[in-house]
Parts: sequence; structure tokens; C-alpha cells
Amino acid sequence: MKLEKNVSLKSLNTFGIDASAASYTALTDLSQLGDLADLAARYRGIHILGGGSNILITKDIEGVVIKNCLKGIDVVKENHNHVWIKAMAGEIWHQFVLETISRNLAGIENLSLIPGCIGASPMQNIGAYGVEVKDVIEEVEAWDIATNKPIHLSAADCRFGYRDSIFKNELKGKTIITSVTYRLNKMAAVNTKYGAIADQLELMGIKDPGIKDVSNAVIAIRQSKLPDPAQIGNAGSFFKNPTISTEDFDRLKEMHIDIPGYRLPGDSVKVPAGWLIEKAGWKGYREGDMG
Repeated sequence: MKLEKNVSLKSLNTFGIDASAASYTALTDLSQLGDLADLAARYRGIHILGGGSNILITKDIEGVVIKNCLKGIDVVKENHNHVWIKAMAGEIWHQFVLETISRNLAGIENLSLIPGCIGASPMQNIGAYGVEVKDVIEEVEAWDIATNKPIHLSAADCRFGYRDSIFKNELKGKTIITSVTYRLNKMAAVNTKYGAIADQLELMGIKDPGIKDVSNAVIAIRQSKLPDPAQIGNAGSFFKNPTISTEDFDRLKEMHIDIPGYRLPGDSVKVPAGWLIEKAGWKGYREGDMG
């Protein structure tokens, strides 16, 4: 892999932080993966960069920054009800969502406009508006840097949790995700249980929504809440919604009648962190150029 020296990362992170990588290269082909172990040994570790929307760079980066630019989307197999699609890790997530919608395949339309690339979807177990990507992931392919060999992980192997996975724990810094295979539905059964989606669809005058309508509704909601990173640097919505017991939620409901909550299996309720931030008086807070 050919390395460039002292490369600015300003255009490669959504905050637009003008930090530099001491050494930088792009991963564009699977044949380059065999070089990773040597690079990690010679340059005090490697740092994998995807869409740059889940990082806040605070200083210049030593070692090697590798931009995952692996591309490709292919149908692996299909049956009467499902289609399995394999997407390479460098594909843009939102563009992939739109591609699946154009093929009339359901399952990830609620995850429209989430910034980042395919490779981050299993790492973070991305989720929004009542859907988590773990529910449609069939397999994750990755490269083990130490052994210089590919590994294949099923959804169970990934140990998905709430915005969590094995890639943020046991395998953190040890692998690079190369592709993800998703199992999508031919029979579109839209998920509009999340209140904001139902409200947006009503505002749009849509009574019998399809997956494209749900995607458009989610896009409209997200655009109303978050600025375009190309205009104002940001990392999207990255905080976790706290989960509390039903008993605690009912107690809070007595004090704050307008508190929203989404009941989960196991006698628990998820409360939107955005609502809590607003009620605590932190919405719109600024300090210098941050806020």
C-alpha cells in the first residue's frame, strides 16, 4: 500500500477538523489487506476511517490512517420472501438504503440519512425510529490484522447490543470490516410505530405508506433536526436513549405528563435523550463555536 505523508483529514471527517495524519492510504481492493499486519507493526498501529461521522479528531494522528474505500453491491441469493445483498464496507450507508428502496426491498428504510458507511453499521449497530440494523444483518466479513486472515461473523457472533457490538469490544482495533450481508424483505411491511414517523406521514398527507414514503418521512424529520454536515460540522445524532423500568417511567409520567416513552420487552421503557436534554435546559446551549 502506497503511503502519503502529513495528509489533512479536514475533508474526511464531518466536523471538518483540520488535523493531519502522519501517514495515510486508501484501501480500495481486498488484495491490499495482506499489508495491514506489517503496517501496524511498523507505524505504531493503524486507524481505520470510514465516513468520518463517528469521530472527533482532537489532534494530529500518529501511525497510519487507512480510509476504507472498498466498493460494490451484489445480490448473494434470494428466495420467495427475501433477498440477501452484500455491500462492501466503503459504500455510503444512505446511498445503499436508497438503492434497496429502488429495488423495492424493505427493512432499512427507517435508517435513511444516517451518516457514515456500510462498515460502521454493524460496529455501531446503528438504529433509528424503531429499527436496528442487527435485525437484518446476516453476516459480517472482516480482516484479522494480527493473523492476516479473513473472518466471517454471523449476527450472533457480532454480539449486538444497543449501539454496541463485538467490534467495539473484543475486536476493537483488531479487525477491519470489509463487507456486510443484509437479509431484506420482498414483502414490504413498513414500521410506522415510532410516533414522529406517523406524525410526519400525516403531515405529508400519506395514509397508506410504502417504504419510499417512510424513507422520505424519516429524511424530512432528520433534516428538520440536524444541519447538513457539509454546511455546519456535526456528527449527527450519536447519544443513547436511556432505558428505565416501567415503574420509574410511570413515576416520571406523574411529574411530567408529556414525557414520551417507547415500551420494550422485559418491563422497560426507552426515553428519548433529546427530550431529556431539552427539559434539562441544554437544548441550544453554546460555548464558543460549539453547541
